[in-house]
Amino acid sequence: MRWLEPFQRCFGHRAQRLALRTYVHGVFSDSERKSMQAMLARVTQPVSYQAFQHFITHAPWEADRIWRRLWEVLPERRGVLIIDSTSFPKQGPHSVGVARQYCGALGKIANCQVAVTAALWTGARAWLLGALLYLPQSWIEDAVRRTVARIPASVSFQEKWRQALTLIRRARAAGLQLTAVVADAEFGDITAFRRLLHHWRLPYALGISHHLTVFRGTPAVHIPPDPRTGRPRSQLVLVDPKTAAITVRALALGLPARAWRRVTWRNGINRPWAARFVAVRVTPANEWRHRRLAPEVWLLCEQDLGLTPRIKYFFVNLPATASLKQLVRLAHQRWAIEQQYQELKTELGLDHFEGRSFPGWEHHVVLIAVAYAFLQRERMRHDVDPALTLPAARAIVTEIFTALLFAQKPYYLKRIQELQKIQLRI
Repeated sequence: MRWLEPFQRCFGHRAQRLALRTYVHGVFSDSERKSMQAMLARVTQPVSYQAFQHFITHAPWEADRIWRRLWEVLPERRGVLIIDSTSFPKQGPHSVGVARQYCGALGKIANCQVAVTAALWTGARAWLLGALLYLPQSWIEDAVRRTVARIPASVSFQEKWRQALTLIRRARAAGLQLTAVVADAEFGDITAFRRLLHHWRLPYALGISHHLTVFRGTPAVHIPPDPRTGRPRSQLVLVDPKTAAITVRALALGLPARAWRRVTWRNGINRPWAARFVAVRVTPANEWRHRRLAPEVWLLCEQDLGLTPRIKYFFVNLPATASLKQLVRLAHQRWAIEQQYQELKTELGLDHFEGRSFPGWEHHVVLIAVAYAFLQRERMRHDVDPALTLPAARAIVTEIFTALLFAQKPYYLKRIQELQKIQLRI
């Protein structure tokens, strides 16, 4: 498979290069469970199970090196970066990073692993750019658990929003052109996260919670004249002392009905969606606790058309001249991550890894990303509409690996030709 050639050069041993091909082939197999044993049973030229398991769980190759090679060979390099967290339910307590925490896959607090991911969405395809396993402090501070899970000494506790910033930095350093960043309220509520996006001059559409406070527009501020005695004043104060920040929920409920407009949009080739929207220029008030004014952004409010309408809120960093449809279109780019997770988990086994070590998890995830990128490249190359399905991709991969098998072992083909001459009578 030519797609794997750049990645094979990252491995020094022939056995590891063969294991790489075997693993990717196994990921595309029709096995319902992408455990190592199940995948190995469905490949055309299996290696030993011990070698296969060692390649993922103990072999000292760097997942970061594979990620960097993946960024180099991506055929599409411009799009919206979707930041999200995804969860992997687990039964026992031994898998690295497992804890009682919110599990999005189950919609409740449960025993699970959680990872922060970044995907490049081009408008037609998504490319998985990175995934970082979230390690609760209980895993970081427990020396025994760290040793058993082989968590490197260089790995320290990081909140999910800091992990997200790490993924954004890596994407920018790889030369990818990010037209915007989108994420849900888990990241949008974090003032420092938004501040860094402004510093990097990245447009964004971030979900936020209803209790966040804002100023309508940009409040007038000044530094009062220095007193005749005492220290000179340096802190900003509001020109109008009556100016007060309000919650985004209170602002939205206080708007007149005529301010809301019905907007329709479409996610890919899916049916159109519709909701009522209103957009107002606001200044997030969190920074004002330190007497700093945050940059002015759009507050986008979305009210569904159901019998009991709910309101969602977004901070959108687009120019003041942006239209309501532009705001809505950017805010709804996150839909692509749900489709991507469905394929990565259901079809490619992103959440099927049964190992317990930190390096093993990283190895598994980056190889899933390599396999997924191959699938997306095939969809792009064949210009398939509707998109190339996983069964079709499996057929392509099977043909490729079968051809490689005959090329390496030509006597197999000779045996098949000899068997064709035999007339069987039943």
